[in-house]
Amino acid sequence: MRIFCRLIVSTCILFVSLMAFSAPSFAEKKDQAALDKARMDLYVQMEQLYAIPWFYVAAIDQYERTMVRKKKGAKKAEPQPGTDRVTSIVIPPEKWSGFFNPEDDDYDEASITFFEGIGKDGSGDQRADQANDLDVLTTITNYLASYGFSREDFRIGLWNYYKKDLAVRTIDQFARIYEKYGRLDLHQHTFPIPARYDCSYNNTWGDARGWGGRRIHEGTDIFADYGTPVLSTGYGIVEVVGWNRYGGWRIGMRDMDNVYHYLAHLSSFRKGLKPGDIVEPGQVLGYVGSSGYGKPGTSGKFPPHLHYGMYRDMGNDEWAFDPYPYLKRWERQKVRSVKKTQ
Repeated sequence: MRIFCRLIVSTCILFVSLMAFSAPSFAEKKDQAALDKARMDLYVQMEQLYAIPWFYVAAIDQYERTMVRKKKGAKKAEPQPGTDRVTSIVIPPEKWSGFFNPEDDDYDEASITFFEGIGKDGSGDQRADQANDLDVLTTITNYLASYGFSREDFRIGLWNYYKKDLAVRTIDQFARIYEKYGRLDLHQHTFPIPARYDCSYNNTWGDARGWGGRRIHEGTDIFADYGTPVLSTGYGIVEVVGWNRYGGWRIGMRDMDNVYHYLAHLSSFRKGLKPGDIVEPGQVLGYVGSSGYGKPGTSGKFPPHLHYGMYRDMGNDEWAFDPYPYLKRWERQKVRSVKKTQ
C-alpha cells in the first residue's frame, strides 16, 4: 500500500514537473525573456534602494516559484495569470499583517507595524499590498537588511523566515549561481551522455527492487560502456559526491528548478569535483560504472549503467518522479543539435 501511495504521489509530481519543464515555443521564449527583464529590473531596483545584492532577492523569488505545494493562507497573494505580478514571493498573512492582527489583508502600514507585521509600502501609493510586486519585494528586502548585509547575515535572515534548513541551503545556492552568471535564463537542459557515445535505456520507473528491503526503482537506467562520460544536465550546484550503499559512487546535483538530480553507479568522478561546485549543461561530472549495492568499492555485480533519478522539493520532503520523459526530450534535443552541425 505504501509503495502504491508513493507511486500516486510521484505521478502527480511528474505532471506538475512536466508543466515546469515543457519545451517553450518561440513566442513563449520571447515572453519569458520579457518576463526575466521585468524581474531583473525589480531586483536591481531593490539593490539600488536597500543595498541587498539583486541575486539574493532573485534567489528567494526563484525558490518560491519552484514550490509546487499550495501555500497555506496565500490565496489572495499568490500570483495568478492576468494579474500584474511578475514575481512569485508570497509572504504569509501572519507575517505580513502581524500574528494578532484581525485583518489578514491589512493595507495600513501603521496598523501592520502596530501588530508587528513586516508588510511595507514600496510603491508609494500609501498601501502595503500583498499582491503588489514592489511592496512584496520591498518587504522581503527590508526584512533581510535587518539582519545585515553579509552572506552569513542573509542565511540567518532566511532561517528566521523559513525555519527550514533545505530552504536556506537552496536559496543560498541559487544566489551563488545567479551571482556567477549574472542573468536569470539558466533553465536549459541536456542529455547526460555525450552524442558520440552509444547508450540505451527504457522506462524502468516503478520496477520492484529487493536490495535493502522492498522498494520501487526511483529512476531510469541508462546502459553504456565503462568510462562513458556523464554530463550535468543543467545549471546547478553539486550537493553530494561519494559512496552510497544503494547507488555506489554517486553525485547529487540541484538545478535552478529546485530539482535534485541523482547520478549513481559511477566508476569515478571528474578530478577535483566536490560539493559546492557550480556546474552547467554539458559539463563532465563523472564516468559510467557498475558500483554499488554494498560496502564501498563493491562493483561488477551488474552491467555498467548510469542510474538517473530526479527528486522534487515539496517543502518538508523530497519525492522522486519519473525522469524518463525528460531524458527522451533531452535526447531528441541532442539529436537535433548534432544534425544542425553536420
